Amino acid sequence: MTAMVKSEGVHKSYGHVEVLKGIDLEVRKGEVFCLIGPSGSGKSTFLRCINHLEKINAGRLYVDGELVGYRQKGDKLYELKDSEVALQRRDIGMVFQRFNLFPHMTAAENVMEAPIQVKGVSKAAARERAHHLLKRVGLGDKAGNYPAQLSGGQQQRVAIARALAMDPKLMLFDEPTSALDPELVGDVLDVMRDLAESGMTMVVVTHEMGFAREVGDNLVFMDGGVVVESGDPREVLNNPRHERTQSFLSKVL
Repeated sequence: MTAMVKSEGVHKSYGHVEVLKGIDLEVRKGEVFCLIGPSGSGKSTFLRCINHLEKINAGRLYVDGELVGYRQKGDKLYELKDSEVALQRRDIGMVFQRFNLFPHMTAAENVMEAPIQVKGVSKAAARERAHHLLKRVGLGDKAGNYPAQLSGGQQQRVAIARALAMDPKLMLFDEPTSALDPELVGDVLDVMRDLAESGMTMVVVTHEMGFAREVGDNLVFMDGGVVVESGDPREVLNNPRHERTQSFLSKVL
């Protein structure tokens, strides 16, 4: 079976600072793949490289067998045009820490926008799908509300519905609950759990160890731009082998 995400020796630097130092990992189709680690370990940067929001400096990244951001001719890589990168991104949904909703649009309009603009879906079909997706994330009664009228947790669930509106084959979550009040976290995690059960391939950067343990199929602990330890989430969280993982988990669990 083709891996949904394959990373081969991925490096990323900002100036002289090397943030990713050769990341090798594979995310299988239908898998919930959790990335944990301290701030500055490179987790979010790696996530952003998967859909070419960040350009890598070395290595290869593939999504569903297709090279991301580049075309290979012989031994050389040529960067894709912006329009070609945008085409690749259509299949990858991303949910950010901050919800990034359009403040002047209702919840439904936020969800409708990309299918109309990018896929040429009719307004009526986009509206019907938006209402269906808002219902799916538990916000069927909030379609006409603007972001300012919604709680942080509700806004994040609209953001998830918006990502799903493009029918992605892969969902990326960048610490989706870290900006939320603790009592709002559960609703967002419930939606993610439901997505996982439906078979969606998900790469999740998270501090929610309970979610990783319960829903994750695979867990990677990153530190200093490298993969320190990986494996079954329950195994890694209960019996971390590496000293650095033990030290990190002793502070967060």
